[in-house]
Amino acid sequence: MTPDPHLWLEDVQGEAALAWVRERNAQARQALEALPDFGAMRTRIRAVLDSRDRIPTVARRGEWLYNFWQDADNPRGLWRRTSLEQYRSHDPQWDTLLDVDALGSAEGENWVFAGAAVLRPLDERCLLKLSRGGADAAVVREFDLTTRRFVPDGFMLPEAKSDIDWLDRDTVLVGTDFGPGSLTHSGYPRVVKRWRRGEALAQASTVFEGEPQDVSAWFSIDLTPGFERTLVGRALDFYRTSVARWLGGGVVAIHKPEDARISFWREHLLIELRSDWTIGAITHPRGCLLVGDAAAYEAGARELTRLFEPTPTRSLAGYTTTRSHVVLDILDNVASRLEEWHVEGGRWQRREIRAPFPGTIGVAALHDPMLADDALAENYWLSYSDFLTPDSLMLAATGSDAQQTIKSRTRFFDATGMRVEQQFATSKDGTRVPYFVVWPAGAKADGRNPTLLYGYGGFEVSQQPWYSGTFGTAWYERGGVLVVANIRGGGEFGPAWHQAAVLQHKQRSYDDFIAVAEDVIARGITSARHLGMQGGSNGGLLVAAVMLQRPELFNAVVCSVPLLDMRRYHKLLAGASWMAEYGNPDDPDQWAWIARYSPYHNVRADQELPRVLFTTSTRDDRVHPGHARKMAARLLEQGHDLLYYENIEGGHGGAADNAQRADILALEFSFLWQQLKT
Repeated sequence: MTPDPHLWLEDVQGEAALAWVRERNAQARQALEALPDFGAMRTRIRAVLDSRDRIPTVARRGEWLYNFWQDADNPRGLWRRTSLEQYRSHDPQWDTLLDVDALGSAEGENWVFAGAAVLRPLDERCLLKLSRGGADAAVVREFDLTTRRFVPDGFMLPEAKSDIDWLDRDTVLVGTDFGPGSLTHSGYPRVVKRWRRGEALAQASTVFEGEPQDVSAWFSIDLTPGFERTLVGRALDFYRTSVARWLGGGVVAIHKPEDARISFWREHLLIELRSDWTIGAITHPRGCLLVGDAAAYEAGARELTRLFEPTPTRSLAGYTTTRSHVVLDILDNVASRLEEWHVEGGRWQRREIRAPFPGTIGVAALHDPMLADDALAENYWLSYSDFLTPDSLMLAATGSDAQQTIKSRTRFFDATGMRVEQQFATSKDGTRVPYFVVWPAGAKADGRNPTLLYGYGGFEVSQQPWYSGTFGTAWYERGGVLVVANIRGGGEFGPAWHQAAVLQHKQRSYDDFIAVAEDVIARGITSARHLGMQGGSNGGLLVAAVMLQRPELFNAVVCSVPLLDMRRYHKLLAGASWMAEYGNPDDPDQWAWIARYSPYHNVRADQELPRVLFTTSTRDDRVHPGHARKMAARLLEQGHDLLYYENIEGGHGGAADNAQRADILALEFSFLWQQLKT
């Protein structure tokens, strides 16, 4: 194979590579900042992102609801908490635990909050994760929630992709970079250790080990009184795991299909199937959710009840558990429905829940299993939104359809006269592919509407309706149409929809996306002159592959934090963890079908391509910025027109704070409008 002339651009912090980045950045900013309304658009987007009318997302721990908040006054954010009583009020009083801006200023670091593990049930300490610039790798420092200070000589880990959680006040389980051989080929922990307070990390005792070719070794700690369990396991690839119980002196395997996901819930065990599972004379189809007695299952019994069974149009989007109920979030033709299950008279009973429809619902239990007498044991959060309806957060309870609205998001744009419709395109192999069309007020199917086609199509991730003040102010209000494609590779219709477009069948994702583009043109929603597409990460791979396969369908492409060099993706950062999705390019048979769509290997000088804007981040330690750098370099050397912008911070999300987010979004929307406007 011909040597890669752009390999030097994979040197993330290399002087020559960063000089190339700075030159490209300057060109992009000069071109896009000069466009009409760029500055005003950035200001409007920043106002949306910083709005204090957003719903603070909370997680309950005991009497407290914890939240991380960013706004104009706190760009890096506040980690804070409040009571449920306060949270119900219009203007809650928050108890600030950590000011990330103040900490970064005091320590001379560009800290980004990356989460915290609170010590239960005392709730007086936490293991705080801080990332430099938004990378996945983070430092860990023990923090006292009473004094609001870091604990001297407390638990502390240097920068790494670490997992850590409490066993008790003086003991944690930890997976991190312990030195040579302790990480998998994907760069995640391979070894789990028990670490006691006062003990050097090097002296921590090994609990469990995975293999170098695994994605990671993992653990899960459940401290529910009477049901305490610690699980350890191997992520064999992105979809398959092995699991065992750690009993202090050793581990005992829990048998299951490798690609099934299991979770313990008090005396029960829940199992999600990604492939058919035959037990005796019974076959449970993929996409099912099963429940059984945990102790009996571990002892070898396989008496399981189906709480959910998929149909061609219905799939399980998720579930949550209260003390005695399972609440299911079900996708019905990409719209959410809810139902609940509980045991009555020794049998599982089902009840449909009347909830808002046909948008996107989220459910999250409020129950704290550490509390023996929890007044909220049967309550759960219910959130709802759709393309034209702002998010609302409701308090619900099992056994009832009553839903009390606690918070509602501000309407960031006027939806009067707007409409949403669901259409279906026919893919190359005859598969019906759904997609949503969000029409601005007054728009007609005259082929002249600036239209953005968005997709992802990977890793069983569904594209459900969402409310976006950013799209409203930067796109809909200017007359732009949004099309969201529900292509194979996603999870809209369960595991089968995803598995239809992986490995040697990955091209089906691109065929589906192309079919949607052709359909919106055929319906007169837009024309190729006014059609653009956007995707990030796996979606960046999607739009780049489609750009090269069907360039005549589009006039603009926004390709964000993308995978593009599929010959080397598995050698870059976390890339090896995705081989179950794409395949192994070192295997000649697999490379034969990967090579047919790998964007970096399919660029030709004789093609007329739509103009493309690449955006990525130097601090993205998940998808290597070298993908976007090298693709841009190859396109440029062959005479293609493009813009490239690389944010120095931001991680895989592309931005570390709202100012950076607003800036990048303004660059992207300005580019799209300039290319697609009538």
